[in-house]
Amino acid sequence: MRDMISNNAAVDLGTATLSGTTPSASAWLDTRGFTAAAIEVLTGTVTDAGTAAGFTATLQHSDTTAAVDAVDVAAAEASGGVTAVTVTDDADDDLIAGVLGYVGNKRYIRVNYVGTTGTNAGVRTIGRLGRPHRAPTTYIGTKVAAT
Repeated sequence: MRDMISNNAAVDLGTATLSGTTPSASAWLDTRGFTAAAIEVLTGTVTDAGTAAGFTATLQHSDTTAAVDAVDVAAAEASGGVTAVTVTDDADDDLIAGVLGYVGNKRYIRVNYVGTTGTNAGVRTIGRLGRPHRAPTTYIGTKVAAT
């Protein structure tokens, strides 16, 4: 048995300000050395959401860190088949909007945020890694910028 401190790691994948339809992707979460991974989507201030102007965070994966190699995760490779989190309520400030679990076999995962014309929101992305192949005494997770 391992304690929870030695059995998981959290990695800050960055904060983004979403504006309109301009996509914004988090940094990559490097899953090497772990057999469990998830990404949390946390909101900051959400304004101008509503059903016609919210945003969606879609789980993506790749074997490389090249942004052009990112592809959306298929439902079969996501926990419970859930591959996206959508925020459409202005009251969804400062909360965990959702968690996307990954069960695929690519090395890198991230989320890609896409809004609508009225989107104006701040989001933070946290990667979670679990079940390491070898439990270190201390671990600082790895994030990789897209190339």
